[in-house]
Amino acid sequence: MKARRNKQTTCDLKFLIAAMFSLPLMLPAAAADWQPAAGPLKTRWAKDVSPEHALPEYPRPQMVRKDWQNLNGLWDLKLGDGTEAKILVPFAVESALSGVMKHVDRLTYRRSFEIPKAWSGQQVILHFGAVDWEAKVTLNGKELGVHRGGYDAFSYDITGALKNDGVQEIAVEVFDPTDLGGQARGKQKLKPGSIMYTPTTGIWQTVWLEPVVPTHIESLRIVPDVDQGCVRIKVAAVAGKDDGNLLASVEVYDGPTKIGSANGPASDELVVKIPNVKLWSPETPFLYDLKVTASGQRLSPQADSVTSYFGMRKIALGKDDKGVTRMMFNGKPVFQVGPLDQGFWPDGIYTAPTDEALRFDITETKRLGFNTTRKHVKVEPDRWYYWCDKLGLLVWQDMPCANSYTDKHQPLDNPQFKSELVNMVTSHWNHPAIIMWVVFNENQGQHDTEELVAAVKGLDPSRLVNNASGNDDKNCGDVIDKHSYPGPDSPKPEANRAAVLGEFGGLGLPVDGHTWSKKTWGYQGTKSIDDLTSGYEKLLAKAWELNVQAGLSAVIYTQLTDVETECNGLLTYDRELNKVLAERAAAANTGKGTKP
Repeated sequence: MKARRNKQTTCDLKFLIAAMFSLPLMLPAAAADWQPAAGPLKTRWAKDVSPEHALPEYPRPQMVRKDWQNLNGLWDLKLGDGTEAKILVPFAVESALSGVMKHVDRLTYRRSFEIPKAWSGQQVILHFGAVDWEAKVTLNGKELGVHRGGYDAFSYDITGALKNDGVQEIAVEVFDPTDLGGQARGKQKLKPGSIMYTPTTGIWQTVWLEPVVPTHIESLRIVPDVDQGCVRIKVAAVAGKDDGNLLASVEVYDGPTKIGSANGPASDELVVKIPNVKLWSPETPFLYDLKVTASGQRLSPQADSVTSYFGMRKIALGKDDKGVTRMMFNGKPVFQVGPLDQGFWPDGIYTAPTDEALRFDITETKRLGFNTTRKHVKVEPDRWYYWCDKLGLLVWQDMPCANSYTDKHQPLDNPQFKSELVNMVTSHWNHPAIIMWVVFNENQGQHDTEELVAAVKGLDPSRLVNNASGNDDKNCGDVIDKHSYPGPDSPKPEANRAAVLGEFGGLGLPVDGHTWSKKTWGYQGTKSIDDLTSGYEKLLAKAWELNVQAGLSAVIYTQLTDVETECNGLLTYDRELNKVLAERAAAANTGKGTKP
């Protein structure tokens, strides 16, 4: 059967409330069979995780349907070494919250479920948020397909493989070579240390089912056009038997008030004028609500509807009043100040323990006065981007690298890298928070840079593209990006590229009782919270000086949290302690702190 890719689309929180509570979870084993492993460090949210409560929230906030069933919970697991266990999905096998905390490169997951009788007559779609790295999926002994890509969402129409009634059996066979392969893997390494961390193998995002009518929406493409005061929407839909050409309609809401609509062939771009546009920004992250419907030409009573959302904002290059090339946000030069956010968790590794934990990182980033974050060589679950959209945080989204720390004789899978790069862009391009795609980090796995930058620009001309953050700039894309530790420093703005500092800082401070191990390191050590805060204020004061005097458009500080042995974070790895005095850090980040 042909795999269907989620090209996710966009729904304000009120549309999620009904969908948050899915149909009752059917567990393949008793809850008493599971307990978290004793890992090196845990977060306060670990206590809220259980087989009955394993990321129960609706996983796709940008394209919401009312009916769905969550398949997170206990699954049977057979490891490549022959041992068997129970694993809590969606936590990777290496994580404490999985209950296993062991690495193997081959796994087989199994569980059973039943299809609700209310779904009779509909097609059923099986969704995976992400499985690292290769996943062969079978249902009732019938192979659905093989997916490769550790950060991609993917799905299958399982209708033809379902039994008429009763228990259905799903199996997922996983292979993940980590750094012995040439695939994109970010900071994962079999022997972690320094700036490389514990790998993630297997299912690490939500697995779920949803029913759809034969004619249904597959994805949306939503592009805000601030200059023309409108939103442009393309609806990708599947036609049921005898439904002919498809029709689509869209309705835009400002709160409860419908403010515009459009309809036409589903293959056309639908344009809705937005009166008195309310711009989305970190200060005022206003989101419009959206209802989208698709049907056959005869307006079948089985029309499919989804709810979504979007923000009206514009990111572009432009000249300031001195003729310097700047990153312009909503037509104005805005100094972007953010942390490097690697998205690792001591108890969940790649997976946050709960949705509240996921939200916490964004609220804390905002509390520290940042308006931006750089999601570093990792792609997050949709709900992380939803919270950035909802709370107002600009995002630089990195493509996970096929890391340059791989054995030099190990060939990189460049075609697979391009495929995953395209999937990353097309499955996240409706989030207003994302303003820049970062194709490479430094020279880690860098190849065909000019071609890949052009490909991303062709896919998404509404955003900026960073060809390589740090080393090995190839003189293409929208920014010239330098790394400087501790820095800060600034490259020189160019006629057609803005100057940004993609990494700097790295002030280290281990805190007893809140470290992954006794052995820790930082780029530049500090003695105390006050010492780190003072050092941070000096760095940020210099950064703001470079903004004015050298034309620097953005700075990214290393980093938001400690990660394993690396203690360069503003927060401890368990998120229990802030290692800077928050009010002083916020003043420094907004240019109101002490001068250098």
